[in-house]
Amino acid sequence: MSKWHLIIDVALCHNCSNCFIACKDEHVGNDYPGYAASQPLHGHSWIEIGQRERGQAPMVDTAYLPKTCNQCADAPCTKIGEGAVHQRDDGIVIIDPVKAKGKKEIVASCPYGAIWWNEEEQLPQKWIFDAHLLDRGWKEPRCAQVCPTGAIKAEKISDADMQKRAEAENLKVLSPEFGTAPRIHYRNLHRFTHNFLGGTVIGDVDGRNECLEGVTAEVRQKGSVVGEARTDAFGEFKVEKLPSEEGEYQVSLALEGYVTSEISVTLDQSRYLGELKLAR
Repeated sequence: MSKWHLIIDVALCHNCSNCFIACKDEHVGNDYPGYAASQPLHGHSWIEIGQRERGQAPMVDTAYLPKTCNQCADAPCTKIGEGAVHQRDDGIVIIDPVKAKGKKEIVASCPYGAIWWNEEEQLPQKWIFDAHLLDRGWKEPRCAQVCPTGAIKAEKISDADMQKRAEAENLKVLSPEFGTAPRIHYRNLHRFTHNFLGGTVIGDVDGRNECLEGVTAEVRQKGSVVGEARTDAFGEFKVEKLPSEEGEYQVSLALEGYVTSEISVTLDQSRYLGELKLAR
């Protein structure tokens, strides 16, 4: 059976907050019986955008990560609350706004922190994939509709087909170790979860120090190659998708006509190594 999934491209999100605003516009002051009670004006972020800055000048980037209820296939919230939370046939998880009254334990059940407590209504609440709109014929939730860069896409396909697509397109989920089988998938998630290693390579060209294009920068850890890149016309290289855990790496720089250089680097964060000179 087809289920609703969301694909979010971290590289395309620039923190315009349209998704956050659209969610507020849809739910603040509006009750949808059977779906959700009104969201409070303040305090709740049913769609929340995380931010991470990496590197040092002049090689710096910032990634934005929209986060929300993951509509997990094995959602912990559905296992408590005496039937107050259920998963629909299309995969959308709903917290019943009547049955969930007073059940604050539902908030703590979510390992992603995606369920919010409405103190005034004494009610746990979260993003419902705009199920009330989909049931009226909408083709996508509002967060996807308003995204100006196309960073958010909704898909209704089987879990098996989504798994094949995730493998083919290198899509990732947040914290897979939680074992909840999320249906929110991310493209370019490494920009938020992993580090990069970069630098600028120069060398002697006709008696002058010039930027060197085409230098192979190979990064190894414990003898295994974990990343590789080539310098561009400005002599810059950037090796991506390096684990965030602190550790020692070896960086080798090689270009025909120059002596190969090797540097040891401790990588506890993304790093720009500055100007690196190759000798003839």
